[in-house]
Amino acid sequence: MIVAEHLRKTFPGKGKDKQRVIAVDDVSFEARDGEITGLLGPNGAGKTTTLRMLYTLMRPETGRVLVDGRDVAADAVAARRALGVLPDARGVYKRLTARENIAYFGELHGLSPGDIAERTRVLAEALQMEDFLDRQTEGFSQGQRTKTAIARALVHDPRNVILDEPTNGLDVMTTRGLRAFLKQLRAEGRCVIFSSHIMQEVAALCDRIVVIAHGRVVAQGTPGELRAHAGADNLEDAFVKLIGSEEGLHA
Repeated sequence: MIVAEHLRKTFPGKGKDKQRVIAVDDVSFEARDGEITGLLGPNGAGKTTTLRMLYTLMRPETGRVLVDGRDVAADAVAARRALGVLPDARGVYKRLTARENIAYFGELHGLSPGDIAERTRVLAEALQMEDFLDRQTEGFSQGQRTKTAIARALVHDPRNVILDEPTNGLDVMTTRGLRAFLKQLRAEGRCVIFSSHIMQEVAALCDRIVVIAHGRVVAQGTPGELRAHAGADNLEDAFVKLIGSEEGLHA
């Protein structure tokens, strides 16, 4: 389980006044085990900054993050062991094969060669990587790179998974395969968080949704709860209404 409590993050501003830009402002939510939690919002809403605080790449100015009840700030190393992360920047080592990329991350996590081999087998089957597993990653398609990055992020079998727009730029068949993989992670009882601005994807996958706009949580709940709250028949209309009300506050 991952819990975000009152997270805030600002960055230096540009121009003469140098006023700091608020990227995330008092964001709180809970992502439960055995569920897929979606962070939904327009570009620039603060989704990626929020995720970076969850997986310890950034430190919140106020608030805290708990991973399986453990305060990330107090024990970042232990928290990272419990996390599998696909960041927004997901480059792979081009001179290595997909298998070697996965093995390298397994070694960083202290896994034995036997455990690395078994986890690679399981992940390659789940992500349908067998046909390119032993190819050098230079020249990979975006889908192949993304699958390799996900596999190496999960090689240590973490209970909590954070994915930043995992299907961005992928073709239809690769996207369908990754959606099935996320459902498999949920069925295994893992906590899964992913960000997206694709309404169809969020509606198809998420048990709970956190809607973020201008660095703030404007609504959260199940898809049905969000539709009811916005008085809309579908999630896209609900999202537009929820974001529209927030846009009005900042006009």
